[in-house]
Formats: sequence, C-alpha cells, structure tokens
Amino acid sequence: MTQRGRATRPTGPAGRTRRTDGSRGGDRAGAPRTDLAARRARLREVIEPVVTREGYDLEDLSVSRAGRRHVVRVIVDADGGINLDAVADVSRAVSAALDAAEEAGGDIVAGEYQLEVSSPGVDRPLTLPRHWRRNVGRLVKVTVRGTAAPEQPAGDRQVTGRVVAADGERVALETDSGRTEHTYDELGPGRVQVEFNRLDEIDEADEFDGADEDGEDIDDIDDEDDVEDEER
Repeated sequence: MTQRGRATRPTGPAGRTRRTDGSRGGDRAGAPRTDLAARRARLREVIEPVVTREGYDLEDLSVSRAGRRHVVRVIVDADGGINLDAVADVSRAVSAALDAAEEAGGDIVAGEYQLEVSSPGVDRPLTLPRHWRRNVGRLVKVTVRGTAAPEQPAGDRQVTGRVVAADGERVALETDSGRTEHTYDELGPGRVQVEFNRLDEIDEADEFDGADEDGEDIDDIDDEDDVEDEER
C-alpha cells in the first residue's frame, strides 16, 4: 500500500495487519459509527505520550475504514525532519504501547487494523508556528487576512514569498515587493510551493513512496471505493 508523507513504515512483519481478539472480528454491518470520535480520542491518549517521549510532535491522527479493517494513520515530525529509521523506531514504540493498552483495558480498535506511521508531506498545510519554523527557506503561498490598520490593504489577499524567519509570534516572508512580517492570526494555512529548479535540495525522504520492511513496494490502499469512512 502506498504510504503518504516524506517517510513511512507500517508495523508488523512486512506490513501485515494487526488483529485484535478474533472473536470480535470487524465492525458489524449497520453498527453505529458514533464511537469513531471516542476511538480516535482514546488512541490519542495512548499514542501522543509515546511520540512525545521519543522526541517528536504528533501532527495528526486519523482512523478510517477500508473494507473490513480500520487504518490508523499517525503523522509525526520534528525540527530537522524525520527519517525512515526514526519512523521505524516510533512505529515500534507506538505498536508496543497499543498492545499494552489493549492487554490492560481491552480493544481500542475493534477487529483488524493497520497502523501507519509517517512524516508530513510537502502538501500538508502550515498551520502552527512550528510548521513555519521548519519550512524556513521554502517558498510558500498563503492568504493574508485584511486588517483594520490604515497602512494595510483591505481584504484578504494571496501572497507568495520565501519564509526567511519564524518564531512563536510571527513569520517573515521575502516577496517580490520586499520583506513583510505577519502574526499568525493574520495568516491562513500556508502551502509549500514545489520549485523544480531546487529539487536537488529535497530530502530523499520527501520522495519516499512506501515500502514494506523487506524493501518491496507497497500497493496503494487509498482507493475511494475502499475507504468507507474517516474521522479526523
């Protein structure tokens, strides 16, 4: 299955699915799906402390259904990025924590599920100060919201510029019109722009498409016909 993001590693031998108590099987047809949010919250309670202890940030956690199984996707990142070896370490730690939580309190995800741990792709929006800080030097397109200040243009506008600095309060962009600074409240989600003349600067991990633990390609599961439901 094709794993999304710069780096990714499925858990289990050769990326096989994990299975909880076989007597439960998959979710029953027609069963209520109102527990998806609670399931995701319980997963976060188990996974986030593990990711933090390993020295990374939990950027996203989602639970989706693909046929009879669930897919638990965990996206992690850190200053300086995260490579395949680090993803594998985090994946093993998260898998062990899920096993321990299930032994102590029962199934967290009913039936079969696949755990996928990856780092963010370049198409992931920049929404937090740390996202901007980790993309200093990259070209970004962002919506700058209009302000009430008389020296600022009214109305929202699209700005494309290179991130030259970012801290906990504001980000500085170098645009065709010069350097501008904005607080995060003034910015919508930023989008990194692919620069074909700078592809040699992209990490190998940015181009990683997905492989199992034997180094073989993983078939794509992100088929719209297979994914029945997702909670983010």
